Amino acid sequence: MGGCFSKPKPVELKIEVVLPEKERGKEELSASGKGSPRAYQGNGTARHFHTEERLPAPHPYAGTQDCVEAAVCHVKDLENGQMREVELGWGKVLLVKENGEFHALGHKCPHYGAPLVKGVLSRGRVRCPWHGACFNISTGDLEDFPGLDSLHKFQVKIEKEKVYVWASKQALQLQRRTKVMAKCISPSAGHSGSTNVLIVGAGAAGLVCAETLRQEGFSDRIVLCTLDRHLPYDRPKLSKPTCDPGLALPSLGPRASVAKWNSGCLALSQVGCILQSLDAQPEQLALRPKEFFRAYGIEVLTEAQVVTVDVRNKKVVFKDGFKLEYNKLLLAPGSSPKTLSCKGKEVENVFTIRTPEDANRVVRLARGRNAVVVGAGFLGMEVAAYLTEKAHSVSVVELEETPFRRFLGERVGRALMKMFENNRVKFYMQTEVSELRAQEGKLKEVVLKSSKVVRADVCVVGIGAVPATGFLRQSGISLDSRGFIPVNKMMQTNIPGVFAAGDAVTFPLAWRNNRKVNIPHWQMAHAQGRVAAQNMLAQEAEISTVPYLWTAMFGKSLRYAGYGEGFDDVIIQGDLEELKFVAFYTKGDEVIAVASMNYDPIVSKVAEVLASGRAIRKREDRRYVLAHRERILSLHAADLGRHAGAPGTEAKPWGQVPTSNFPGSPTREPESSQCLPWAAWLTSREALAASRCSPPKASAATKGWPWRQDRPCLFSCYWDWSPVGALQHIRHYLKIKTHTFADLCDFHCNWANTREGETGTATECSMPHQEVWPVSAQRR
Repeated sequence: MGGCFSKPKPVELKIEVVLPEKERGKEELSASGKGSPRAYQGNGTARHFHTEERLPAPHPYAGTQDCVEAAVCHVKDLENGQMREVELGWGKVLLVKENGEFHALGHKCPHYGAPLVKGVLSRGRVRCPWHGACFNISTGDLEDFPGLDSLHKFQVKIEKEKVYVWASKQALQLQRRTKVMAKCISPSAGHSGSTNVLIVGAGAAGLVCAETLRQEGFSDRIVLCTLDRHLPYDRPKLSKPTCDPGLALPSLGPRASVAKWNSGCLALSQVGCILQSLDAQPEQLALRPKEFFRAYGIEVLTEAQVVTVDVRNKKVVFKDGFKLEYNKLLLAPGSSPKTLSCKGKEVENVFTIRTPEDANRVVRLARGRNAVVVGAGFLGMEVAAYLTEKAHSVSVVELEETPFRRFLGERVGRALMKMFENNRVKFYMQTEVSELRAQEGKLKEVVLKSSKVVRADVCVVGIGAVPATGFLRQSGISLDSRGFIPVNKMMQTNIPGVFAAGDAVTFPLAWRNNRKVNIPHWQMAHAQGRVAAQNMLAQEAEISTVPYLWTAMFGKSLRYAGYGEGFDDVIIQGDLEELKFVAFYTKGDEVIAVASMNYDPIVSKVAEVLASGRAIRKREDRRYVLAHRERILSLHAADLGRHAGAPGTEAKPWGQVPTSNFPGSPTREPESSQCLPWAAWLTSREALAASRCSPPKASAATKGWPWRQDRPCLFSCYWDWSPVGALQHIRHYLKIKTHTFADLCDFHCNWANTREGETGTATECSMPHQEVWPVSAQRR
């Protein structure tokens, strides 16, 4: 992990997907709310929800004049497991084929507008390539987070071998669907002193809990209280730059702008309509409008601070003395940012970004002036990146040697640090703030323990947070030594009827052997809020989502899935210097997390594998990295030669084949650990001659073997003869024999046709995995 920043050495990484010894006894409940209607006892009155009130009608649109129908493709145009965007006149539709059936859905993720066709299709759902949200392809319902809304589901019919899609024009334009919810039938009279469900905290966990209750048919009173003065808003946008999916960059065209920005492919010079969240007003960040809460009877108490929880009498007391009884309680208070404890901490213009007002003031004060950011975590680095376009200078102070070191590792941290330095950000590493100096009460200088003095007109502190659970210390609700609320898989605390979710909890992470963890991710808070609501309704749901987070800096998006705390190795594929890479974080033999830049949807692929309950394991040999071309040749000749027509090839038994037997390999006979498992053997000189290889470059590490560092590929070769038919079979073969890693990486081949009179063309594979594992063939 440590050491100076350099281009990563090539490593042969094999990934195995291992089924768990015991399959899960229960499948995760989907957000669709399927199942029998439930009666819930609330405030002494049984409330029943009727199925017909919740389920959409077969024909949800008022009239055929508002709909459009068109043939979008031939039935043979899509293989099982393929997705395609198709035009329907008034908009695009995502067409999916799985198990012989066609499904038509909205084509953009309702969260931030990602093109779902670039996502991952698995287990009857499609996972967003940007942030990991999952949608059921049969219903369009949101099954995993982030986000609040589902996709529209359109009707499909087959006539005369053609696929027809019938859709509402309005649905095609909206690209999002809010699920049908129950309405409150026992509203409060003014400020009634009792409620059935009380939710403390109006972040993602609190809001999703309230919405899930309504979606599941709960029609009693729900009260949501928050310290904020605003209705629930998208807190990540306070520091993460995003693009409004409804806007477009005139210079790029109306359809390409959002995708280019969010996928990290948009130059800053092209950004014209990016929603700069530090400048955004609260109403621009709102997750739901006022009318939504009014329509569904979700009462929101703003600027309401709970100071006491009496679990024996099921009552909370607010700071202003107001008392409220509850039947079920969700604690989602979130966290409080840490502040500096140095001399001068009381000076003006020193901020922690907690609210939209904080963010707005930072931007206003930083324009044309000197800004200092203390802390090189996600919040601090996102703020620093944004301020480079506003401030005269931006400096970052960090105790660690590199940014993100504990989270992303030394090498990835240095690569990101270099990106910031190229954008005029000055770093002061391995030091702390010792004093804040003021002039007329306002910040002017930041003095470091290294004795350096940094000019500063505004300072943003992002050095972590602590759980906001001080009001629970005398409540009887268990807190751990750090102040977090321990919960079980059902988000229940030690007190019956009291649940907890969000940044302030520790919970058992299923795919890490139920290790108790705290994961303060926006996506995780959504999932926990839903599970808490389901268990308030006695549905016995368990938390099983895979952690997923993202950040955006200088037009580059970094995605991360898993839980990497305690990793002991980082395996990099790609090019860190170009910020096109995948980083696998391993502990022992197991991959526990993955991060990437500019390699969508590999993080979503890993998340889907982990979500299925399978483990990802690694094996590597750092001493002799087998050339990709030898591996391709061996696999091709043994198992595919008869299909491709190569003469003289015969399959040999699978086994350990010494690398010294391959052309161009080391002359010394290797040890058994340097042998290639799962390799078959070339038995014919004709077959070898038919697939001559020419390495593009050599290095001491590979002793002349070619190694691709611009793509995260396990298999790569350079052909000077065009084996188009063979490539098709090779790819299909690799999908079968080594699909464990094919689930994560592409098979890539560069070829040049040297036969006289012929020209090179891109190779298209006819096998059914074409859309997921593309063969990229480019003429050299």
